[in-house]
Amino acid sequence: MWWVEHAFGRAHADARPEEDTRVRIFVVLAAFSFVFVCLTLGAAHAALLTAGGGRGAASHPDAVVRADMIDRNGALLATNIVHYGLYIDPAQVWDRPAAAAQIRRALPRVSRTRLDNALNGDRRLLVVNRLTPQEKAAVHALALGGVGFEPEDVRVYPLGGSARHVVGGVDTGGQGLSAAERAFNDEIRAAGARGETFQVSIDLRVQGVLENELAAAAEAVEAKGAVGIITDVQTGEVLGMASWPAANSRNLASAATYEMGSVFKTFTVAAAIDTGRADMTTLLDASESLQIGRRRINDFHAQNRVMTLEEVYLHSSNIGTSLLATQMGPRVMRDYFGRFGLLDPAPFEIPSERPIVPRDWSDSTLASLSFGYGVSVTPLQVAAAMAALTNGGRYIPLTLRKGGLPNARARQVVSPETSLILLDLMRRNVASGSGGRAEAAGLRVGGKTGSANKSVNGRYSTAHAVGTFAGVFPADGPVNARRYQILVLIDEPQTYPRTGGFVAAPAVGRIADRIAPFLGVERRADPWRTAVGDRVPAFEDVEGDGR
Repeated sequence: MWWVEHAFGRAHADARPEEDTRVRIFVVLAAFSFVFVCLTLGAAHAALLTAGGGRGAASHPDAVVRADMIDRNGALLATNIVHYGLYIDPAQVWDRPAAAAQIRRALPRVSRTRLDNALNGDRRLLVVNRLTPQEKAAVHALALGGVGFEPEDVRVYPLGGSARHVVGGVDTGGQGLSAAERAFNDEIRAAGARGETFQVSIDLRVQGVLENELAAAAEAVEAKGAVGIITDVQTGEVLGMASWPAANSRNLASAATYEMGSVFKTFTVAAAIDTGRADMTTLLDASESLQIGRRRINDFHAQNRVMTLEEVYLHSSNIGTSLLATQMGPRVMRDYFGRFGLLDPAPFEIPSERPIVPRDWSDSTLASLSFGYGVSVTPLQVAAAMAALTNGGRYIPLTLRKGGLPNARARQVVSPETSLILLDLMRRNVASGSGGRAEAAGLRVGGKTGSANKSVNGRYSTAHAVGTFAGVFPADGPVNARRYQILVLIDEPQTYPRTGGFVAAPAVGRIADRIAPFLGVERRADPWRTAVGDRVPAFEDVEGDGR
């Protein structure tokens, strides 16, 4: 360094100009070489070592990077397509009126006002975003000065409205707004930065069947709305979830509450069996109306006799379950309803509405609760509770994650023995009880019908009803067997009868029949069907009106 520093001085002192020239050339070459080496090392580091140097690294800084969302089998639910934003710098536009006319011809959808503001402004402005590559090419071919483009990562949904209440959507900044897009926003963006996909629990084939059958059932009875949920009872995975009409932005499975009617008799009977207060042979006197204070409770299709607990369930007796509830008392009923997740919002990735629960747990309230009045819950809550009664008694939170929740801690809410009894009882209810229209050949469907009149201006209205069927298949085998829960709710059907056995149960049977091949459920002869014959029960869906 000392030699270089004093080279110019020596050259003048010794009168050797050639040494002065060589030194200058050496210094210039050394400086350029140093800069070149630094640039090379920086480029190599950015290309090979910087996180996110893969997919999306070359995009515009404002571009959105979100992973493709796929179903459990790899089918595409959401993806990104590169579009472009059209920008204009008015300082570089020579003939503004001519430029405006040409751009409008090439891009008819552009806003005239926004285009004029950009052309006559004093700074570079965005004129229109989300240009397709074809639209960009049409404008680019005009070769106009001051016109530029910047890439944008646009979220698109190849299936249109299918599964929209599950998949959700994003805003223009690429942040999740609803459903899975919002619930897993950070994970989806992180997976996108890594160039990976994000997988959810939905089975697109199951989802398609659910949407198809739910729409058919709702349209057939001119309903106001409808909800369908299909889950794996052993893992809590949601395989399908739909709201009808599909154009409704609300996910009715989580954002709406309903009084469910006689579906709740399943929970009342389960509590009685699990506490040892009753078994299938326990006798309950339904020979006459039940008087509680000033209130008289009747059965919709009264048997007017003493019935076993099994008959109470199969004939959907309000009197019988009211007797059970009042005998168990408020402490036991509150305990078990809490265990089944009916008193708190459903723990689910999509935020759920809070249930409307009673403050007063008097005998009259207990009677109403026993057959599904006096408490309004979301369909998600009922789906999770029914799953707990059919998987060995374990409450497992429902989830949109494939494989179930990581480290999910299932809590035992009833004994495995109680679960087996309820499975058998639900199967009997379809084979020879009020749920006969949910039957699907060889699939051993079980479940419970439910019907409830809705409260209008403080009074229950028979013209505004909800019909539900909560089913499970196959309902035989050990408690840890693979099985699936199907819930269908029809809101305000206009045809008669409006009960769950007529408006919801047939849809459950058709859904089970169509999705069984996708889920690998084998058909086989059923001893119950052989015993009772291939028939719909003589008595129909016998739900009480709760008044």
